[in-house]
Amino acid sequence: MAENPFVAYLSMEIALESGMPTYSGGLGVLAGDTLRSGADLGLRMVAVSLLHRQGYFHQQLDAEGHQSDAPVEWSVEDFVEPLEPRVCVAVEGRTVWIRAWRYRVRGAHGAEVPVFLLDTDLVENAPPDRALSGTLYGGDDRYRLAQEIVLGIGGVRMLRALGHAEIDRFHLNEGHAALAVLELLEERRAAGAGAPAAEALDELRRHCVFTTHTPVPAGHDQFPADLVIDVLGADAAALLAELGQRDVLNLTDLALRCARFVNGVAMRHGEVSRSLFPDYPIRSITNGIHPATWLAPSFRALFDRHIHEWRTDALALRYAVKIPLGEIGWAHARAKRALVEEVNRESDAGFRAEVLTIGFARRATAYKRATLIFRDPERLAAIAKDSGPMQIVFAGKAHPRDLEGKALIQEIFAARARLSGHIAVAYLANYDMRLAKLLCSGSDVWLNTPIPPLEASGTSGMKAALNGVPSLSILDGWWIEGHVEEVTGWAVGSSERGPEGRDGADAESLYQKLESSVLPRFYREQERYLQMMRYAIALNASFFNSQRMLLQYLYEAYQERGCGTPPR
Repeated sequence: MAENPFVAYLSMEIALESGMPTYSGGLGVLAGDTLRSGADLGLRMVAVSLLHRQGYFHQQLDAEGHQSDAPVEWSVEDFVEPLEPRVCVAVEGRTVWIRAWRYRVRGAHGAEVPVFLLDTDLVENAPPDRALSGTLYGGDDRYRLAQEIVLGIGGVRMLRALGHAEIDRFHLNEGHAALAVLELLEERRAAGAGAPAAEALDELRRHCVFTTHTPVPAGHDQFPADLVIDVLGADAAALLAELGQRDVLNLTDLALRCARFVNGVAMRHGEVSRSLFPDYPIRSITNGIHPATWLAPSFRALFDRHIHEWRTDALALRYAVKIPLGEIGWAHARAKRALVEEVNRESDAGFRAEVLTIGFARRATAYKRATLIFRDPERLAAIAKDSGPMQIVFAGKAHPRDLEGKALIQEIFAARARLSGHIAVAYLANYDMRLAKLLCSGSDVWLNTPIPPLEASGTSGMKAALNGVPSLSILDGWWIEGHVEEVTGWAVGSSERGPEGRDGADAESLYQKLESSVLPRFYREQERYLQMMRYAIALNASFFNSQRMLLQYLYEAYQERGCGTPPR
C-alpha cells in the first residue's frame, strides 16, 4: 500500500462550519478538525456523515434557565452541492433510498477532502424514512439504529457508487458507524465466492480503524436482539451473531472486533478503555485542534508576524517563546473585548474588560460538573471581594432527554441570581463553532471540572491554549499531558481521589487555587500571567493540534507498516 493510503472517514457528526448544524459538540468538532488537517497535509481522504436537515437543536433558555428545544432550519443548498448517484438500504423491510450532498474541505495549499452528507429526504421514501437524515441524536432507539444503518451500510454503498472502489482504510469515528463492517464483510464474502465469515473477517480487519471517544455508557449504543431483527432483518442479525452480537448489538464491541487498530483519544483515556475492554489492544492518540480554525483574528495576525509557517507546520507554534509579552497582551485584549461585547449583547450581564473572566463551555451533563464552582457561593463571593473581582461565562446544550443536564443549567441561573452584585455570571445559548472561538480566545482562564476519569480528552482547553489562555482544570483527559503547574495553568483536585467527598474536596481545591494563585497572578503579577499565556501556546498548542494527531494516525493506523494488530 502507498505511503499515502486512501482513507474513508465515517462519523455520525462533522463540524464543517457554524452555519451547518451537522454536529452537536466535541465529537463532531474533532471530526471536522481531522478533515481540515487532512486537506492541509494533502492526504487522500473522503468523509461520510448524515445531512441532518433539522440539526441537533436550537436551544432557548428562559429567565430561570429552563431549556426548550426547537429544530434548526438551514438552507442546505447554500453550503453543499447535490450528487447524482442513489443507493438504497433496507430498514424494517422497506427500501430506503439515499442520495449524497458534497461539501469540500479545502486545505492551506489548495488540496481538498470531500465530505459526503447522506440524505433520505426523497419522494421515493416513506415519511418515516424521509426523516432519517433529519435530527442529529433525536428520536428513540429504533430511529437511532435506522440512522446508523444509513451511515454505515449506506455510507459504504454510496462511496462505491461514487467510484471509490479502492479504499485502504475505513476509519470508524465512534461506534455509530460500526454497521459499515456488515457491508464490507458482505463485499469480501461475495468476492470470495461465499467464504466463511471468519475468513472474510480476517481480511476485513486489515482495512478498519476504530476510535472510541468516551468511557460514559451513554456513548456506547446498544440495541436488543428483537429490535435488531425488526430493523435490520433476520439475515443481518444472523451475520451479527457470527460477530459476537447475539442477545444485544453493542456497536462499540462490533467495531472493536472488526478493527486492526483501536485507539482512545488521550493517554489516560487509552488506559481507561483498556480496563473497560481488556480483550483488545487499545492504543492512545491524543486529540488535537485545527489552529487556523480556532485562532482569534488578533492571534492569527500575531502569528503571521512572528511564526510565518504556523499554518502548515503546527509544531512551529513552539516558537511563540520569542513573541514579546506586550504583543501577546495586545492580542488577548482584542479577543477579550470581542467576548465581553458578545456576553453583554446577549445576556446584559454587565461584564467588564478589566475583570478576570473565567470560561466554561461544554455539553451540559452531570459528569462535567459545571456547578462545582458554585458549591459554596458565599466562599466564592468572599474570594472575589478579597483577592480580586471575577466574572464567569458558561455555554453548552443539554441533550433533550438529559433531565439532569437541563437541571444543571437552571442551577447556574439560580447561582447567577444569588451572586448578583458580587460576581457577574452569564449563560450563552446555542454553543456552536462561532461562540466556541469567542469563548476560548476571550476568557482569561479556562475552567474544566469533570469527574475523572470520564473526560476522555476535552478539546476546548486546547482551543483556549492556542489563544494563550491557561487552564484551571481537573487532571483528566488531555490536561494530564498538557499541565505544567503555574506554567501552562493550574491543576484542580486529584485524579486519584475516590467518589466519597470528591465534590467537596475538588471545590475546596478550586477555591484555593483561585484565591492563592489565579487571582493574584492576574491582578498583581501581570508579566508572569503573560508568560503563562506564552507558554500555553508554545508548550500546549504546538502539540495538541490536529496536524500532529493526524500524522500519528497516518504512521500508526493508516499505513501498512503501522502497528495495528487484531484482537487477542
